[in-house]
Amino acid sequence: MKYKILLVFALFSFLNTAAQENFSRKDSLHGGLRFERNCYDVVRYDLNIRINPDEKSIVGYNEIGFKVLETTSKIQLDLFENMQIDSILMGRGKLAYTREYNAVFVSFPSPLLKGTENKLRFYYSGNPTIAKNAPWDGGFVFKKDSNNKDWIAVAVQGTGSSLWYPCKDSQTDEPDGGASIKVAVPNGLMNVSNGRFKGKEDLKDGYSRWDWEVRNPINNYDLSVNIGDYIHFGETYKKLDLDYYVLRENEAKARVQFEQVKPMLDCFQTKFGTYPFVEDGYKLVETPYLGMEHQSAVAYGNKYKNGYLGRDLSDTGIGLLFDYIIIHESGHEWFGNSITSKDIADMWIHEGFTMYAEVVYVECEYGSAKAQTYINGMRKNVRNDKPIIGQYGVNNEGSGDMYPKGALLLNTLRHVINDDAKWWKMLLKYSETYRHKIIDTPTVIAFFNAESGRNLSPIFNQYLKHTNIPLIEVRKLANSSNYEYRWKTDEAHFEMPVEFQIRNKKIRLEATNSWKTLHLAHSKNTDQLIITNLFYINQI
Repeated sequence: MKYKILLVFALFSFLNTAAQENFSRKDSLHGGLRFERNCYDVVRYDLNIRINPDEKSIVGYNEIGFKVLETTSKIQLDLFENMQIDSILMGRGKLAYTREYNAVFVSFPSPLLKGTENKLRFYYSGNPTIAKNAPWDGGFVFKKDSNNKDWIAVAVQGTGSSLWYPCKDSQTDEPDGGASIKVAVPNGLMNVSNGRFKGKEDLKDGYSRWDWEVRNPINNYDLSVNIGDYIHFGETYKKLDLDYYVLRENEAKARVQFEQVKPMLDCFQTKFGTYPFVEDGYKLVETPYLGMEHQSAVAYGNKYKNGYLGRDLSDTGIGLLFDYIIIHESGHEWFGNSITSKDIADMWIHEGFTMYAEVVYVECEYGSAKAQTYINGMRKNVRNDKPIIGQYGVNNEGSGDMYPKGALLLNTLRHVINDDAKWWKMLLKYSETYRHKIIDTPTVIAFFNAESGRNLSPIFNQYLKHTNIPLIEVRKLANSSNYEYRWKTDEAHFEMPVEFQIRNKKIRLEATNSWKTLHLAHSKNTDQLIITNLFYINQI
């Protein structure tokens, strides 16, 4: 999912400000945490389905293993209301249930006791929502390749994974024991899902079932199916298995373009730590839509071009030095897949860090000057239309500015800290501390406060919770070579350094909301204090 200039940022944008949005019972059922969700923890998903391309239908079941955290007689699962529930079984007995919008409240004949582990099988069928413009809207994509063979994929981030399979559709809970994904498709087609390929079974009715196994915890929206006439190639690179699944006619182009994976992995593993899902391998899978960060099965649809479908989103020329989808979506393996936000209101934890990972890649490959040029080129894509953080508990994402503004915030923090060795150490420790964990914004802020030894909370709050960015006010005192300067911000008690340039000299100053004075000897009337490009701020 990719940075938004108009269309690009449309997925994470809304027409009204968050304060003007009206949320419904349906929203709170999807995004909220009530007892029926908090009383249990998902341990494992075992998905076994059949996809009929002609009918555009799914039939099958999800076997859900879970641990009871609080004694309960009812839990909430989720399945979109247009999908049919065929039955829900525990052992041989059918379970009663009620539906409210996309929520399914499953009742048990006797209370499930705290500390026990249980398993139910949720049978379902129906025609899942078809996306009009994946990945900007959630749903399935049913297309044909150039040989008129079916080419099918799914992308549901934000919309909800319960669009196509029953689950606990909340980012707060991942199956700790992993998942299996078994998908039957017509003979002549292949299904590629997350994790390791475990085998193919001929079902003798014109279908073949392709079995995949995920050993790591995985986000609900990361589970995927990719169906097509794929060819496979790959290699082992520095003890990590790399596997690529592309349409037959694109093998030659893919073999060239996917060479970018190796320097990307070298960079990210140096800066962010070991690839988080070594047990499940790394895959790129060609899809009939642009791309998505599906864990260990990254969806690739950038048409084997550098940039974003051949475009440079930064307008600096630097964005054409790499394949945007390979670099950005793979960055999500660390930020979004390994480190996950509890609520999609905090999706900047995914997108801001991942866009900053692009900047890190540029620095690894082309140097710090080009990296700074690249991130500054993204300033034009920030709209400051509404806060980056959305409304909690109602499945609401904040502004699409979470991409460029989130990355610019991190770049600003790097220069606030003003110690590259310390910055890279902090970023690595952040990635490793919260590896395979689900966190929130206060956790992120507390970490960077502790590691920097500085109160960065007002800085985080200004960029994340307000539309305005920090404004540095500068005025020259009459009949003097002195200047006064201060921050103008929504956050009270705001403190952040600023770097000025006057003639050929750079000056770094600690600024607050109160006026401070800079004494400059031999200043001329024509001199001006100009902010450098290291901080995402405005000046008057």
